[in-house]
Amino acid sequence: MITTTGLTKVYRLRDREVTALDGVDLHVREGEVYGVIGRSGAGKSSLIRCVNLLERPTSGTVTVDGRDLTALAGRGPRAGRVLREARSRIGMVFQHFNLLSSRTVQANVELPLEILGLSGKERFRKALDLLDLVGLADKAKAYPAQLSGGQKQRVGIARALAGDPKVLLSDEATSALDPETTRSILQLLRDLNRRLGLTILLITHEMDVVKTVCDSAALMRGGRIVESGTVGELLATPGSELARALFPVGGEASAGDRTVVDVTFLGGTATRPVISRLSRTYNIDISILGAAMDTVAGRQVGRMRIELPGRFEDNVVPIGFLREQGLRADVVDHPAEPTEENAE
Repeated sequence: MITTTGLTKVYRLRDREVTALDGVDLHVREGEVYGVIGRSGAGKSSLIRCVNLLERPTSGTVTVDGRDLTALAGRGPRAGRVLREARSRIGMVFQHFNLLSSRTVQANVELPLEILGLSGKERFRKALDLLDLVGLADKAKAYPAQLSGGQKQRVGIARALAGDPKVLLSDEATSALDPETTRSILQLLRDLNRRLGLTILLITHEMDVVKTVCDSAALMRGGRIVESGTVGELLATPGSELARALFPVGGEASAGDRTVVDVTFLGGTATRPVISRLSRTYNIDISILGAAMDTVAGRQVGRMRIELPGRFEDNVVPIGFLREQGLRADVVDHPAEPTEENAE
């Protein structure tokens, strides 16, 4: 649904150039919630503004719903009209709401419908329907100053849906909200994703946002995507930075003759008593050094760091048992343990 290829954005300042995006390749599948995470200055906001051509890329292409937007970004009135029409199928939710204080809630939602040329009657009916969809039908006549932060963001989401978009872009939409309100907004976005079939691209610096609502994620650093994939794929990837950040586990071996193993649980394996079965089957004492478990994209996932008695050579069979149960089992700091790549 959203694809960028070799996307580059260079800002030319008076005395220097700043590369915000450096050859970004991104693919967001239809109907998924995709999170892009990174620190300030990583290029996240430049990426999302290039996706809807609010910023024109220096080079590369942006394709949304099969349409190359960069090819529409030419000069002249006709090119402008075509690009505006394409943009109307892309909704945008901003960090600081961007509501007009002089307009009522309903009038704010009606604004893009006015631009699209709908009649007053059509605008009125559709705006009320959208406010009902985001749970604010009773606030139609209120003004933004009378709303809480979460309510303002719900108005922003309703306004973003006015053009019946297939794609919704969210630029740090929850970073100005408290944790409880953040959870409610993320739940709303997930509900809209399922009910309307929306493809959602989220920009965030909060790992909990990815954990709560995203099907797939990408990590940005220095204008580049350094890691990406579905949450399940990332958790099953040895050495994944995102997996470590989503489910941090720690702990070191209590002695030199111990083996430390990171175990990753996905889906149904998260609820099976695999560790206790391992202990009973091989009559070994297992120490749990750390664990993190949560629900991601509607399924239970997690990681656990365990310590087995004996060196790696003594634990080849127990580690094999874990892998036979469908778990990812990675030996920590053991160069003799073959990686997935060189084991084939």
